[in-house]
This record gives sequence, structure tokens and C-alpha cells, in this order.
Amino acid sequence: MGEKIVIGMSGGVDSSVAAWLLQREGWQVIGVTMETWQEEATGAGEGSCGLSAVSEARRVAETLGIPHVALDFREPFRQQVVEYFMREYEAGRTPNPCIACNRYIKWEALRTEARRLGADWIATGHYARIRQLENGRYAVERAASAAKDQTYALYRLTQEQLAHTRMPLGRYPKEEVRRMAEEAGLPVAHKPDSQEICFIPDQDYAAFISRQRGREPAEGDFVDTEGRVLGRHRGLTHYTVGQRKGLGIAFGVPMFVQKLCPGTNQVVLGSNEQLFTRRVRCRNLNFMAVPGLPEPLPVTAKIRYSHKGAAGTIRMVGEDLAECVFDEPVRAATPGQALVFYRDGLVLGGGTIC
Repeated sequence: MGEKIVIGMSGGVDSSVAAWLLQREGWQVIGVTMETWQEEATGAGEGSCGLSAVSEARRVAETLGIPHVALDFREPFRQQVVEYFMREYEAGRTPNPCIACNRYIKWEALRTEARRLGADWIATGHYARIRQLENGRYAVERAASAAKDQTYALYRLTQEQLAHTRMPLGRYPKEEVRRMAEEAGLPVAHKPDSQEICFIPDQDYAAFISRQRGREPAEGDFVDTEGRVLGRHRGLTHYTVGQRKGLGIAFGVPMFVQKLCPGTNQVVLGSNEQLFTRRVRCRNLNFMAVPGLPEPLPVTAKIRYSHKGAAGTIRMVGEDLAECVFDEPVRAATPGQALVFYRDGLVLGGGTIC
């Protein structure tokens, strides 16, 4: 038997094929599934983080003939991910909970369980690759399949975490992963991919926050960029920067959310052209391929998961504060989302847009 490795199994096709690949490479694979969320009132949590994830991952483990462990991580997940998500929305920002979950829940839990089971390695089904560079540092590298690349959501991983992680799917396209799942006879070979945020399957963020808080958000004013009142809004949690649809009021011309102001409970509206900027700042920095930014660097940077990336120059402008000046304006840089900067396909680092 080879070395022990603990893999996070969500009950989906990606992590299942990753476990199969590791097994074929000769690893002694142990599957771990974290039950992180159940919302009894709606049945939410039956996707990649609820009870069905545990049962489906167990079926895959039985098919592969590997041990499987289920862990109850509902309380840490609530504190580190769900509460963070709600606080950010209530503060007028738009968070990416997957980034927080990867850093503080998935990797921490897997590393802890791996140590308990006598394993020095962990693995996941993410579409990304890990490289150790000539400077000795570890970094995530874009996946071979650009359409599935997940490096944006991994930028907060630490050097210690990366040094003990394998990501076997980074070199494969999704179609090949599906084919391998069929070849292996995995019971989840045709299971649809999970979408968006696992603990809000209907993607109605405002309704979710209202249920959790037991109250509706306070209504307030829509205003234009000059401060003139245009109408009433339903509460800050219903909106995000760049939004046009769902404003609930007709203005005669297309209007887009420019800014959310929790201090005055106002939503600022303006034109699409006003959403563009060349300068984007971020804080809560985490560096990966480099230890820091002693001087400005040309990079490709992404301002959201779905952003293809744009050329710019990143530099430090304060303690724990970086600024990217893009060559061309980017649209709707949103506070709370991540600014992740790349060079030669490697994640140099990133931070939270402010």
C-alpha cells in the first residue's frame, strides 16, 4: 500500500473521480465528507454540504472499496461561513463564501482529520494544479481546462496547506472526468454539477438572510449619484453592485446599482458607464507565489469568479492594502468580492475588494 491520503468527498462526480485517480496512482485513499449545513424549514443543505452529500459519498467509497468518514461541521460552518456571508451582505458588500469555506473549513478540517488518521496528505476535486516554485513557495496554477478553472476561489490557501495538498483533476477537462466516472462505474457519473452557493439552493440570498435573522431588512431610498431621491428600495440585502434587474421600479432609462451605503441605508443608482473603473483596491491580502509586493508588477487580475481576467499593474499602497491599475476599465468591481492576481498562470495572491 502507498502513502495515506485523505480526500474531501462531496458526493459529486469531481471529488469521486479524484479519489479514483489517487487510488489508481497507488495512494491509500480515505474519503471524508463534511456535513456543513441543514436548514430544516426549506430542505436546503441537500446538495454538496448536507445529508445527501454524506450518503452519496459513502456509496462512492463503497464502490471504490475505500474507508469513509463523515464529520459534523455544522457549527464551525455556521460561524466561519454563513455568519460571515450574512454580515457582509448586511454591510453592503457581496461576499464569496466559497473562498472562506476553502480556507477555514475544508482545508482545516481535512488536515486535522488527516493527522488523526496518520496521513500527511490531503486531496480535493478542485480544477487547479499545485506547483512548488524555484523560490521554494507553493502556488496554485490555472487548470488545463480554462472553462472549469477554480483557482480564483483558492487564493487564500496557506503555504502549509498547499505543501500537503494534491489536486488530481487540474490536468483534465470536465468531459474527460465524466468519461472516467463512467469507466470506474461510479454511481454519481451523471450527477449534475452543483450550482452557486450550496447552502442557498434557490439562490434567493435576501430571503435566506431574512429567515436566518427572523426579520426583514429595513427599506430605504434609491438615490442617484448626486444624492437625489429616486424611489424606495426593499433593503440592502436585495442588491449588489452592477445589478439592473429586480430593482422593482421603472426609471425610464436603464439604471444600475453603483454603491450600497449601510450608513444611510441608501442604494446609489447610475448609468452602466459609471460602473467602469481602472483602479481597484483590496485588503486582507494573502500572497502565494510571491512573499509580497516590494515593487509594482504587471499581472492579469480577476475581479470576480466569472471574470476572464484583465491586464494591469498591482502595487502596494498601504499596509495590507494593494491597488491594481488596469490597462482598460473593468466593470462593476464589487466590494466584498476578491481581486486575485496572476502571472504566467500562477496565483501571485489576492485580497478582498474594498
